[in-house]
Amino acid sequence: MSVAEPRVPVQTVAELLHRLGSVAPERVCFSPIPGTATEADVLELHDRFNRLFELVEGVLVEKAMGFYESRVAIVLLHYIEAYLKQHDLGVAVGADGFLRLAPGLVRIPDAAFLSWARFPGRKLPRDPIPSLAPDLAVEVISRSNTVAEMTRKLREYFRAGTRLVWYVDPELRQVTAYTSPTRRTVLRQDDVLSGGRVLPGFKLSIRAWFQQAGERRAE
Repeated sequence: MSVAEPRVPVQTVAELLHRLGSVAPERVCFSPIPGTATEADVLELHDRFNRLFELVEGVLVEKAMGFYESRVAIVLLHYIEAYLKQHDLGVAVGADGFLRLAPGLVRIPDAAFLSWARFPGRKLPRDPIPSLAPDLAVEVISRSNTVAEMTRKLREYFRAGTRLVWYVDPELRQVTAYTSPTRRTVLRQDDVLSGGRVLPGFKLSIRAWFQQAGERRAE
């Protein structure tokens, strides 16, 4: 397991937001004070208010997610689960599966696959925030996600040991598949998404995926 990036004190709110990936200020929780938040705060906000916050350098950042993005993620999980019934390679988790990628760093991918190799004896952890990196991490991009934020997450996933990351753009109906922070393939509606070495033999038509997810009404 990797270690968290060292903290460097920030002096202004602008510096803090930039450090987090230029996230919108309304996504940053100021109770507890940024820099002092812990995993206990992550769990308390989830249990008391049903709100999902990631933990980054002692700061709680609300998970960006919407109705349609959730639908896209759950349809993908349906296909992954169907694949795993035929290929017993591990387990899939959804958008409230907290993962400790490093000390002080908790992320919540919209969907994830973890191979059995990460679970001694194939026993799942009891810890609500286990120290685990997903073999596959899926992030469905929301409007409030920034390029800087997603670039930071990409580095964190691969540093922790993730082997494959899919960034899903529901507006463009395309997927960017990363096998490292610098190696990517962009797939569009007429393409087929492949599980590569992480999910061997997994194939999914991107067009069929979004057709099952349903059309989003134009604003």
